[in-house]
Amino acid sequence: MPGAKGLLPTYKQAYVVLNLLPLALLQYQKGVNMKVLVTGVKGQLGFDVVNELKEKNIEAVGVDIEEMDITDSASVNQVIKEAAPDAVIHCAAWTAVDAAEDEANQQKVMLVNGTGTQNIANVCKELGIKMMYISTDYVFDGQGETPWEPDCKDYKPLNVYGKSKLAGELAVSETLSKYFIVRIAWVFGLNGNNFIKTMLKVGKNHDKLRVVNDQIGTPTYTFDLARLLVDMIETDKYGYYHATNEGGYISWYDFTKEIFRQAVEQGHTEYGEDRITVDSVTTAEYGVSKAARPFNSRLDKKKLVENGFTPLPTWQDALERYLKELNIDEL
Repeated sequence: MPGAKGLLPTYKQAYVVLNLLPLALLQYQKGVNMKVLVTGVKGQLGFDVVNELKEKNIEAVGVDIEEMDITDSASVNQVIKEAAPDAVIHCAAWTAVDAAEDEANQQKVMLVNGTGTQNIANVCKELGIKMMYISTDYVFDGQGETPWEPDCKDYKPLNVYGKSKLAGELAVSETLSKYFIVRIAWVFGLNGNNFIKTMLKVGKNHDKLRVVNDQIGTPTYTFDLARLLVDMIETDKYGYYHATNEGGYISWYDFTKEIFRQAVEQGHTEYGEDRITVDSVTTAEYGVSKAARPFNSRLDKKKLVENGFTPLPTWQDALERYLKELNIDEL
């Protein structure tokens, strides 16, 4: 048949295209050609999330208050629409827990964590894109010893910060269908202040420290968390999750002892037991802070595994890596 032979390459091409199509779709689903806007890029977590996105060759647009004031709906609308992302990872937040209790700050805290999150959710809904909101165990009452389940709706925040973060959760869950709400606890990273840096600084100038032993949880290294969050945002496995490092539940006292022990192991003998005494005290003995703190920050993380995500490394391993990256002498 005249011309039939000449059509064979077209058939072959079509066959190749059809067979490669599932691979192409899979690559797209895994983040290839994806674009993600990240709020709070100057913070510990936002900084690491942007770096992880770039590491995976996913286009990242990192913004902070200078580029996008989340409390200003017009600013949020303009910046997100101009960036035209496929997803938003919302890391920006008011995180100064005690300062949030000051009467002069309370309205601002709610504006940032509640209204700001609502502004972002509204634009994500309009654009039909997914959103990830980073939350906290402070949305619960922090009582008991049972780990909090991700889908638990027994909300009872103890303080202004917790109330504001719950307002953010509700803004997301009541506005969107394509969302991730990821609760974390005891966060530490290179790009910001945290408990580890505070203990190392204080330990240089004091020979005796008092640390509470009745507030229980697990630390979260932002470098490890960022990898998980990027893995999650590439999927459509929406819902509530809890994410901290593995390694078992501990108190702040336990954490402090391990921080100093590992610092000594890495050559910083100024944190040795012969130079610093760390006393274990109850929250009541330590004294009341402005904001009530949860005694139970245990977070159940099995939902991660159930949905095919890899759990974070142990907090002991994370601490070792973190201390090696940290320039302790300059603290």
